[in-house]
Amino acid sequence: MSPSRPLRFLLALVPLAVAPVVHADADRDALAKSLSNPVAALISVPFQFNVDAGYGADRNGTRTTLNLQPVVPVSIGEDWNLISRTILPVLTQHGVSAPGTTESGLGDIVQSVFLSPKAPTASGWIWGAGPVFLLPSGRTGFSAGQWAAGPTAVVLKQQNGYTFGALANHLWGLSGHGSLPATGLPDLNATFVQPFVSKSLGRGATLAANLESTYDWNRSAWTVPLNVSYSQVLPVGHQLVSLGGGVRGYLASPTGGPDWGLRLTVTLLYPR
Repeated sequence: MSPSRPLRFLLALVPLAVAPVVHADADRDALAKSLSNPVAALISVPFQFNVDAGYGADRNGTRTTLNLQPVVPVSIGEDWNLISRTILPVLTQHGVSAPGTTESGLGDIVQSVFLSPKAPTASGWIWGAGPVFLLPSGRTGFSAGQWAAGPTAVVLKQQNGYTFGALANHLWGLSGHGSLPATGLPDLNATFVQPFVSKSLGRGATLAANLESTYDWNRSAWTVPLNVSYSQVLPVGHQLVSLGGGVRGYLASPTGGPDWGLRLTVTLLYPR
């Protein structure tokens, strides 16, 4: 074998070695793209850990929130998906209700159900719509103390590595009295609007930003955190996961804070 023949042999092996890597990167990019779509046909289980600071009259209070957020799509015929999105919060706060206090417990469950076409529109838009429900599962201080329901919808477009769109819902309290009989507080009346944008960076990485805006119609008050985050899809053993982290600043918040926060997310992925 001439000296050049071993070199040609090694060069012939390069495509065989590179192909699995390229294929793996494409798979991770596809999963990252699906994660940027709230109504994608992808089973995922995010564990979202949030820390918010700046609560209370002295602005020294903190609240930690662990949100368990399973997303389960169900195929309905050839053209439609039904997507269930659940948010179950577990909260702990220090110095929020009063200096030196510590409280913890479950928050209220928010359950959304979207009916969404499997195919985008002719112009490339993806949408979903359906009902949203609030279940008063939280302990006192972490709960609205009432059942609530309303509409929810999402619209988005994905092109050239970008995803942009908005998700919104509105919740009305269902006490039937206009106020809670036990407390006299008005029924829940709140609008949530979340415009979002993200950019695929390749190899399963995504840079994203959103505004998780809530307007309380009873108090005429906005809460508007701006979130900026980075995430990466990667295998951990035999399990595909997305690991992400980010920061947020509050452009508007009610009296008593918060001012800023951090977010870490671990999402288990179950592609079909």
